[in-house]
Formats: sequence, structure tokens, C-alpha cells
Amino acid sequence: MAVLSVLTPILVAVLCLVIGFVVLKSRETKTASGGKTKGASKEDFRPWVDQDLEDNSENPVQDKDGGDLVDHDEEENMPHVPYSLPRYPVQTMQERSHDFYCLMNQRRTVRFISPEPVPRDIIEKVIHTAGTAPSGAHTEPWTFVVVSDSETKHQIRLIVEEEEEINYRQRMGDKWVYDLAKLKTNWIKEYLDVAPYLILIFKQIHGILPNGKKKIHYYNEISVSISCGILLAALQNIGLVTVTSTPLNCGPKLRMLLKRPTNEKLLMLLPVGYPASDATVPNFTRKPVHDIMVHI
Repeated sequence: MAVLSVLTPILVAVLCLVIGFVVLKSRETKTASGGKTKGASKEDFRPWVDQDLEDNSENPVQDKDGGDLVDHDEEENMPHVPYSLPRYPVQTMQERSHDFYCLMNQRRTVRFISPEPVPRDIIEKVIHTAGTAPSGAHTEPWTFVVVSDSETKHQIRLIVEEEEEINYRQRMGDKWVYDLAKLKTNWIKEYLDVAPYLILIFKQIHGILPNGKKKIHYYNEISVSISCGILLAALQNIGLVTVTSTPLNCGPKLRMLLKRPTNEKLLMLLPVGYPASDATVPNFTRKPVHDIMVHI
């Protein structure tokens, strides 16, 4: 009994340490997975990431009672058809790949855009081309909003510049602002008024079926990002320029301005047109292929 009475405080202390360790690891795991601990301070929360860009593809959509609102009754037996492409001789493949590289290597971010009109059917065709991008389960989760109305373009500029000034002055670190200075860019976005078209690309975080249920759009942000890359290539192919703009913290206001539904989130904004006659771009070079490719 004497031995037990001596060991009891030690056992209690050991038990407390074990419980404390388990609780601590639980909190660390929750924080690492994106959860918030109850005692998180304001310093731990950085409202910089644009929540309007969050991808909720993997989150189940349920009603208040926990019932599934997603319609899983997709067509199970989609028909398949034969597919083939022209098979080029190796020399032709080398020539075509080189020519396409030369074309795309000329692509630059151009902030000096001409107000000269561009035929609307050409813009429609490049967007149609962007719509050929692959998407998760072929959900095609993209909406391209084309704006040519001058007043709407100006309203977009006001929204973007208001948030961008806050970004430059408060949210962005000194290093980020310094790195952008050599590119001579700031929160003033004159090209949003000048460019004949603004293309705003929205990702659909889910679809809405005719029966009102929600349709999951898998990997919607990756899918829409791929379509944006194809759109950039299509614009370069016809001699038009753009600025790959990601207007952080502007998404909700721009979505409301353009009367887009709540299942759409702004991913990218592209002013599109011919380069201005006095356009300039930074004189930089790109990494050689051996710096960006690893062959195993």
C-alpha cells in the first residue's frame, strides 16, 4: 500500500502528460488540414487568399437535414466512337513543334492595348477553342463573360483598382511589391477601359441540373485553368494580346456587377485587343528546356 501511495502521484502525472500530448497532436492535425482551433489569434488569420477562388469540388453538398442534394443519376453507358489523328512523319512533327514553339515564344504580357475594334466573331471563335479543354468527368465547368460595353468596362476598372490599391499598399509584402516594380506595374489598370474586350473567366464550382439538383464539377479550377491556357494560345495564334489578370478580392463584386449566379467564381480577367502602336514589354528571356524538364 505504501508503494502504491507513492506511485499514485507519478501515475497521475504520466496520465496527464499522455492526455496533453494527444490533445496537442489533435490540434496540430486539425490545423494542418485547414481547420481552425478555438484559441487561434487574429495574427494567425491572414485574409489574403481570395475565398472566392476556393474549390469545393471534394466537399459533399447536403441539405439542412443531411440529405444529398447532388444528383448522381448520370448517364452510365455513354457511347464511344472511333478516334484518330493524322500521323505525321517525324520530320513534319519536328517542324510543326518548332513552328508552334516559335509562335508561343512570342507571347508576352502586354499592358498597352489598342482601342482598335476587333470583330466579335473572332472573339467567339477563340472562346469556342478554349471550350475544347479537358475537364473533370467532362463537366465543362467554365463560363466566359465577354464585356465590350464601355460603361461596364469602366465599372470593372473601378472595382479592380479599388482592391488593387489595398493589395499594393497593405496586403502584399515589400518583396512582392519590389519584384513587380521592375515590370512597371501598379494598381492603375488603364487597359481595362481601353481594350475593346474584357473576358472574365468564371469557374462553376457546381452545375445546376434541370431538376434543380446540384451537379458536382470535379477539379473545376484545374479544368478552367487549362481552358485559360488554350485561350491564351488561341489569342496568340491570331495576333491579339492580353494581360493574365487575377483580380484578388474582386470576385464577389464583379460577379454581382455581371449578374452571374452564386455557383460561379471569378478565376481570371483578360483584357483583349491588338497591341498599341507604342507598346513595350520587359526585355526578359525564358528558361532553357533543360531547366524546366526532368527526363527519367
